[in-house]
Amino acid sequence: MFGCDAGEGVVLEEDPQVEEIVARVAALDIGKAELVCCVRVPHEGKPGRRLQEVATYSTMTRSLLAMSDHLRCLGVSRVEMEATSDYWKPVFYLLEAQGLDPWLVNAKDVKHLPGRPKTDKLDAVWLCKVAERQMIRPSFVPPPAVRQLRDVTRYRIDLVGARTAEKQRVEKLLEDAQIKLSVVASDIFGISGRQMMAALIGGQTNPKALAQLARGRLRAKLEALEEAFTGHFTDHHAFLLATMLARIDALDADLAALEAKIQEMIAPFAAAVDKLDEIPGVGATGAHIILAELLGPLRPWGQGISRPQERQRHHRARQPLPGPGPRGGRRGRQQDQHLPR
Repeated sequence: MFGCDAGEGVVLEEDPQVEEIVARVAALDIGKAELVCCVRVPHEGKPGRRLQEVATYSTMTRSLLAMSDHLRCLGVSRVEMEATSDYWKPVFYLLEAQGLDPWLVNAKDVKHLPGRPKTDKLDAVWLCKVAERQMIRPSFVPPPAVRQLRDVTRYRIDLVGARTAEKQRVEKLLEDAQIKLSVVASDIFGISGRQMMAALIGGQTNPKALAQLARGRLRAKLEALEEAFTGHFTDHHAFLLATMLARIDALDADLAALEAKIQEMIAPFAAAVDKLDEIPGVGATGAHIILAELLGPLRPWGQGISRPQERQRHHRARQPLPGPGPRGGRRGRQQDQHLPR
């Protein structure tokens, strides 16, 4: 009848598998000032049809709370969003606190799916259609306790980098004044080096007097120190050096406070820290960073950090790919109807 010759004994059979669709789902396209929210739910009067609503909300707290209330009223069970800069974080955390189930989607995974439109509004609709067919998997977002530990350990890394940059500025300043202290002393910020630099700031420019401030093994290099301090250190250099050293001292104090906070937060995982510290080259600081970055995915180390089992399955299990994708064409678009106001 169709002009095709079927092979002998070949029979078309019905596939018992039913396409898995998330009944009530929302997708967000998040920007700095506002976001576009698309909601798709089943049509109550027409089985197999879907109702759709697209709305724009401000990213201010009150607007986000109103959006979350609206999503709960519609019975939305999943809210998906792309990892756009850091703008997704407050939205994700607020929805999480409101009892919804937010999913963070890797933008690279979404980008490779065909048919993505260009505008933000259509992008939210497309993401919602993809989400309801479970064609994308969520990225792991650690629970609040791990997020706080990460914030502290990462901030410590930033402050260490800032302190290192400031110390490099000090060395360049001394070189500008023809003070070659770093040639003789391996650490110019030790006890001897700090006393020598304090004397320079106080107006002492005599190379012999400065060299006599050396302590410990550095006293064996008095002659080299006298030669190193023979330069042209001016009041301009003294002002800048005092400012830089004050900044280094402030960073040292901040790092000490962060270290105390990390010790407090990492206390429940002391056994894991000790095991990681046994690895050559890791050390206590490295162990803290490793735990902060891997504490969420590694379940055995996550003692004391609760998270619903359902959320764990969402974030760790691979989602099955469905059969056919979103229907295209004008007829497919006409099936989407707006939600009643």
